[in-house]
Amino acid sequence: MKKNKTSNERWYIQELTCPELLHRNALQFGDRRFQWWRLNKRETASNTYAEVWQLVKELSSGLISLGFEKGDRGAIICHTAPQWVWADYAILCAGGITVCLYPTLSEKEIKFILQDSGSKVIFVQDEVLLQKVLNVKHETPVEKIIVMNESTSDESKSVTNFAQIRKSGIKLLAEDRHIFEKRWRSVEMTDLMTIVYTSGTTGMPKGAMHTHQSFNAACCRDMRQVPVYGDDEVCMAFLPLAHTYERECGHGIAMMTASTIAYSSPVTIVEDLQIFKPTIFMSVPRIYERIYMAMREQTSKSPIKKKIFEAAINTGLQVVHARSDEKGFIDMREGIDFTENLGPWLKFKYRLFDRLVYSKVRHLLGGRYRFAFSAAGSLPADLCKTYMAMGIRIFEGYGATETWNTINLNWDYKVLPGSVGPLCIGVEGRIAEDGEWQVRGENIFLGYWNNPDATNEAFTEDGFYKTGDIVEEVADGYIRIVDRKKGLMVLDTGKNVPSNKIESLFSLSKWIDTVVPVGSERKYVTALVIPNFDAFIELFEKEKIDYDKSKLIKITEPVPMCIAVGDDFIQKDILRKMIDADIQAANKELEEYETIKKYTILTKRLTVNDGEMTPTLKVKRKVVLDKYADLIDKMYN
Repeated sequence: MKKNKTSNERWYIQELTCPELLHRNALQFGDRRFQWWRLNKRETASNTYAEVWQLVKELSSGLISLGFEKGDRGAIICHTAPQWVWADYAILCAGGITVCLYPTLSEKEIKFILQDSGSKVIFVQDEVLLQKVLNVKHETPVEKIIVMNESTSDESKSVTNFAQIRKSGIKLLAEDRHIFEKRWRSVEMTDLMTIVYTSGTTGMPKGAMHTHQSFNAACCRDMRQVPVYGDDEVCMAFLPLAHTYERECGHGIAMMTASTIAYSSPVTIVEDLQIFKPTIFMSVPRIYERIYMAMREQTSKSPIKKKIFEAAINTGLQVVHARSDEKGFIDMREGIDFTENLGPWLKFKYRLFDRLVYSKVRHLLGGRYRFAFSAAGSLPADLCKTYMAMGIRIFEGYGATETWNTINLNWDYKVLPGSVGPLCIGVEGRIAEDGEWQVRGENIFLGYWNNPDATNEAFTEDGFYKTGDIVEEVADGYIRIVDRKKGLMVLDTGKNVPSNKIESLFSLSKWIDTVVPVGSERKYVTALVIPNFDAFIELFEKEKIDYDKSKLIKITEPVPMCIAVGDDFIQKDILRKMIDADIQAANKELEEYETIKKYTILTKRLTVNDGEMTPTLKVKRKVVLDKYADLIDKMYN
């Protein structure tokens, strides 16, 4: 049974522009904590909604003093941080349009986006990003660069900082106390709010245009379906704010519900869970996979602990199976007794392992965890069930930059692992003849900035957005993503092979980090295989296996890891044996024509900085296939 919620419990579902949203929160919840962040390992700092409104008022007025007009574009290049929001709302309250740039973009991509969007100003996080922008500024329409600090080492006229902009804003407000008020109140629901450039897997990015109405429609859509937000929620943010996922599903809903946002990063997430004790967060499948593998390693330090953990997971999966209905749906509402209607022996084992294992895992999440969302890729059904087994609720959904995220989402009372759920309330969807998922609703983007041809190509004649994803209905309107249309490999025999199906089989592998299947217009499937270098380094050290340590390349962000090794490393017999065992195990789960016939082991991980992965950690297939074309050809010759 669906648990009904009265309208006053969801008081926050309102129609508001972004300036109206921040103003409402400052007016009604002025003393409520808004943003919360770490100063160092032990100390944190925070601000309130009223304080941020005043800060934004000064910054926005400072932009107006520079000649920033309604409809002008202002860009932001910054990692997820409180300052990103200050800059965003300064632009929006000045009637401007926010243009989002990932800090990992190359100078060529930064130049293209600034040129294409016609951005007049750009906020940059630090001196490193300032230099990247300065290197291309002369080829862009940017008039002013604003460093998001109180000072900057660059004293040129085109560069300023937060402190100077606020000072200019305060001066303007002293001359005209109503100028800011008039400007933010002039913003209408149908005005453009943002241009979000798709990370894309081919060519230069396209700028998806969203209005205040589409943003608000997206937030209201999600808030109608997710569990009710209380007055003391802490939503932890560590995904890029330049992406629509964190900006709407994370920050948007948090602000609509007047919640606290705690700031983290993939590097510090484990520590931050204990510091901020979040109730809600969102992530992508690869992060959930890494969290699970880290938990598995941590709880399996000895043979006895490893056996206990494996027994606990097996028992939990038995409980999940017992609680599933005939179609595979599972009730995951808060307060549900997981042991209800179980046999006495299974109930005893589950409660025992809850004390020994599950409760400790939940404690690692901070102790106040309610639920999390997963999107921007498929969450393997087995992984979803494993988290469920430990009493950890993850609701998988589906969406895109162009749809302001969620089109489909699992209901808490009816979760189907391996599915992205049914259509959300207020959204239309249909499966085209070729299997493509097509959607329509108020949350859909207007089109691509300066790109009418791409806009026309993106929509059907009756206004449905063509997502480019192949789906299939599994039960009761719930759908499963088969693959991207571009990711569907068609062998020269005419057989269709979903690359996603193959990739997902390695999601929980200890030894393999990434598999990139190859097969389009080829006789059989091959793959590029990237080992989990860190796991093998640990194994080699334990077994005292020599390798060339001078060839190792390690990074600390977005997470500490080894990203490259020498050729001698991948030639070790034990590595090749472990890799091959995982490949053969996966092949047993595939149809014969889908199996990996040959593979090549690479010495380097795919990274965002090298343009091989999107900021949401999806492989850019075309980039990778082009880069390793010679190695691929050798597997067919």
